[in-house]
Amino acid sequence: MSTVLRYMISGIGIAFLVLALISASVYWYFPITDYEFLWKTHVLDVPFVLLVPFASLMIGAFLGMFSGISSRRQLKIVEQTLKMIEDGRQVNVKEAGGLELRAVMKRVAAIQQQLGEKIRQSQKMASEKAVHQEQRIQDIISQERHRLARELHDSVSQQLFAASMIMSAVNEIRPQSDDRETKQLRMVEETIHQTQLEMRALLLHLRPAALNGKSLQKGMEELLGELLQKVPIELKWKIETIQLDKGVEDHLFRILQESVSNILRHAEAKTAQILLIQRDDLIILRVEDDGVGFKMEAQKTGSYGLQNMHERAAEIGGTLKLVSVPGQGTRLEVKVPIIAAGDENDD
Repeated sequence: MSTVLRYMISGIGIAFLVLALISASVYWYFPITDYEFLWKTHVLDVPFVLLVPFASLMIGAFLGMFSGISSRRQLKIVEQTLKMIEDGRQVNVKEAGGLELRAVMKRVAAIQQQLGEKIRQSQKMASEKAVHQEQRIQDIISQERHRLARELHDSVSQQLFAASMIMSAVNEIRPQSDDRETKQLRMVEETIHQTQLEMRALLLHLRPAALNGKSLQKGMEELLGELLQKVPIELKWKIETIQLDKGVEDHLFRILQESVSNILRHAEAKTAQILLIQRDDLIILRVEDDGVGFKMEAQKTGSYGLQNMHERAAEIGGTLKLVSVPGQGTRLEVKVPIIAAGDENDD
C-alpha cells in the first residue's frame, strides 16, 4: 500500500470518527424528536443527513492525501540523501525543508561524517600497509628475480645456445637438398633460434608486476602497453593524472591487473577499454570488454578473483559494481571517494 493511500484511509477514518463524536454530542445535549426534517432539508439538492457525512469524508480524504504527498516527498528526500551517501557524495543539510526533516538530515550528516572518518582511517592504514608491504615484497622479488634470471641464463639459455650451434653445424655439413629430412632439421634450427629470442625477451622483461615507485598513471600505461604488444586483443585506454595515496594507487592497480587477467583468460574478447578519471569527489576505474560475458546469478567462474577485487575496493572505502550480459561483454566499475587532507586535519 502506498504512502498516499495509507494517509487517505487514515484521514477518512479520523473524519468519520470526529463526525460520529460530534453527532453523538449534539444528540446528547440537544435531543431530536423528529428526524424527518433532516431528510427534508436539502443543500444543493442533497439531503442534509447525507451531505454532512459525505463532506466530512471528502475533507478527511483530501487532508489525508495532502499529508501523504507531503510525507512521500520527505521520504523521497531521505531516499535521495541515502543514495548520495551510498555514492560517497556530500549531503547538503540546508536544502532540507521542515524542522523534523532537517533534524533527520543532521543525523544523516553526522553518520556520513563518521563514515568519512572510517574511510580516511581505512585509506591511511592501506597506505601504510602498502608502503611497508611493498618494500618487503620488493626486496624478496628482487632477490628472486636475479636468482631466476641467473639460473635461466646459466642453464636454459646455454643449453639452447649449444643446441643451436649443433643444429647449425649439422645443417652446414649435410648436402644442400630439398628432401623431407633436411627441411625438418632446418625447422628444428629455426624453432631453437626463435626459442632463444623468446628467452632473451623473458630475461629482459623479468620484473615484478607492481608500481615499483611509479605513479598509478605511469604503471597502468606501461602494463597496458606491454600487454598490447604481447596479446592478440585491441586495448584502448584513457588515464588521467590523479594524485592519490600510495595505498589507494596500489589497490586500484591490482584491481586493474585482476580484471585484465580475467578478460584474457575467460572473456574471449576482441577489444577492451580502460578508463581512469576523477569526477567531482570520486575516482572512477572502469574496465569494459566485448567478450562472451556471463550470467550474473552464476558467476562461480573466477569468483575468487571477483571476491578479491571486491575486498580491495572495500578496503579503500570504495565500491565495485559488475555488469555482464551473455554475448555482450562485461563492465566493471570501481568508485572510490576522495577524502581531502584538510578534512582530516580539521578533525
